[in-house]
Amino acid sequence: MEYRKMGRTGLQLSVLSFGSWVTFAKQIDDAASEKLMSFAYDNGINFFDNAEVYSRGESEKMMGRILRKTGWERSSYVLSSKAYFGWRGEQNKPNQTGLSRKHLTEACHEALARFQQEYLDLFFCHRPDKNTPIEEVVRTMNHLIQQGKILYWGTSEWSGAEIMEAHMVARHLGLEGPAVEQPQYNLFERYKVEVDYNTIFRNVGMGTTIWSPLASGLLTGKYNDGVPEGSRLALEGFEWLKDKTISTERLERVKQLGILAAELNTSLATLAIAWCISNSNVTTAILGATKEEQLKENLKALDVLPLLTEEVITRIEAIMDTRPVQPAY
Repeated sequence: MEYRKMGRTGLQLSVLSFGSWVTFAKQIDDAASEKLMSFAYDNGINFFDNAEVYSRGESEKMMGRILRKTGWERSSYVLSSKAYFGWRGEQNKPNQTGLSRKHLTEACHEALARFQQEYLDLFFCHRPDKNTPIEEVVRTMNHLIQQGKILYWGTSEWSGAEIMEAHMVARHLGLEGPAVEQPQYNLFERYKVEVDYNTIFRNVGMGTTIWSPLASGLLTGKYNDGVPEGSRLALEGFEWLKDKTISTERLERVKQLGILAAELNTSLATLAIAWCISNSNVTTAILGATKEEQLKENLKALDVLPLLTEEVITRIEAIMDTRPVQPAY
């Protein structure tokens, strides 16, 4: 396993990590989750990602039970939660969502209770909140740090301008700005990481914990001939994800990329993950799996990384044609 420093912090994350979105408490039970987490941990993965909204809190409870059962040293792994959406769904009342001091504080306490942990390594603002002053967010996150309840705070799906505003406010107040961002990044979604965040990487420094490096499974090729029963995009309530993910044009590109993967004697999924972590601004790519063989195959991305020569990258770019246009300065 390779480990990378999270931005300009001293924290080291495994370049491949394991997350629970959709899978935990929806597609797999405690036994399967324990098997997958243990396989990940035994293969050097040290970062496990979660959020209050995942399975309405049940995902964190499940992960907490597994961490309790395994008895791994707390210093050997990194644990995260995210707050914004709440966990009650349509039953959320005012102040049970967003980034107010009240919700962030209560969400942190609730996550710790579900995880059965004393602190979170990473605590993310799951989306920007237009209704809460950024100063309130910065002060709240720093208060949680000072209390020892979280070690680093970050953002998820914030714009570059919003992240820089948080840094400017933090600097003005003599507090810590966000150290990490969790954006979507894959061969179809590239703008934020490759364009919008460029000045942040260069001037402030920022870690990234990438979600959906396989574009919700599209880059595995499993949707080339339809949506298999039991797959993520077949789940009730995820119709929006299916509509956003699948198109005829995208499927054709995936099929062409699969031909290149075969030439390299690897799987399409492994090639796509290797491409993602070949970006030096990626600290870790979060993997999601329901079967051990899937996770085992995804971990081979580290072996495929050296195969991504300039020639191979050029071929990938020609097939995908998704490189964002850089702004002219």
